[in-house]
Amino acid sequence: ATFSFLSIFHLQSIITMMKQAATLFALVGSAAAFAPAANKQSSSSSAVQAKPFEKELGAQAPLGLFDPLGLIADGSQEKFDRLREYEIKHGRVSMLAVVGYLTTAAGIRFPGAEDIPDGLGAFQALLESKDGMNVLMQMGAFFVVAEIVNRDADWLDNKAEFVGDYRNGALDFGWDSFSAETKLKKRAVELNNGRAAMMGIWGLVTHEIMGVSILPGGYLPNH
Repeated sequence: ATFSFLSIFHLQSIITMMKQAATLFALVGSAAAFAPAANKQSSSSSAVQAKPFEKELGAQAPLGLFDPLGLIADGSQEKFDRLREYEIKHGRVSMLAVVGYLTTAAGIRFPGAEDIPDGLGAFQALLESKDGMNVLMQMGAFFVVAEIVNRDADWLDNKAEFVGDYRNGALDFGWDSFSAETKLKKRAVELNNGRAAMMGIWGLVTHEIMGVSILPGGYLPNH
């Protein structure tokens, strides 16, 4: 009963947020439709004026440089690099999250974890047993180690090739053998896959809470 109540509450909250967002977009669109047109001279100067970072990796069609809040409008390279690092890191974590979510939804488990449910229900199940608590502690230890390792080691005599390059002179896997064009392409692929994964895991978890399946066969984790 508690789970059903929470599910209904989350569903109502999400629907309310969606309605508010739709109203906001409608108001913005209406304001833009009836706004007076700028004169030709100012339009020409705006088109010629370059935006900071509009040529950076990730600023691509159809949106180009997408910065609706103006977070990097001041042209600060330090701020841009910091936000790019956040984006890459969240994208990498989200890619792992999507793979893990779909793998457990397919019924694949580690030996001894066959009875652990998939989806968000896994956390509650792990908290209910001693072995589950050990698993959670191991996960926590892994997160700490991963956070320590996955960063540019300033104390080493090497320089990161780009933001998000955490090889620190120890890992390569053939990266240095690629051409500059291939490297740029692979970095763009990772960035786009990370962006898709961030939306993907958000969508999977949201639909699980709502009780609406988006998986093949209508399967719904944790139900």
